Amino acid sequence: MIRSIRTLRPPVTPEASDEDIRAAALQYVRKVSGFRAPAAHNREVFDHAVDAVAAATQELLNGLQVRGTSSSTRRP
Repeated sequence: MIRSIRTLRPPVTPEASDEDIRAAALQYVRKVSGFRAPAAHNREVFDHAVDAVAAATQELLNGLQVRGTSSSTRRP
């Protein structure tokens, strides 16, 4: 379990920035891969994984609807 990634969805936190999302994706990939910084021969696949996780996170946050709020959490 990755305990140090904070919740990014409103209203738990203010709107997550692209930097917040990328930082969470990086933490996830580091944990899953077991590498804090990959070797040169793994850099491309590592960076691709961070990009993919960040994109999936953004898609998730864009699609979430939070009960009790006047609108969804969707971002442009």
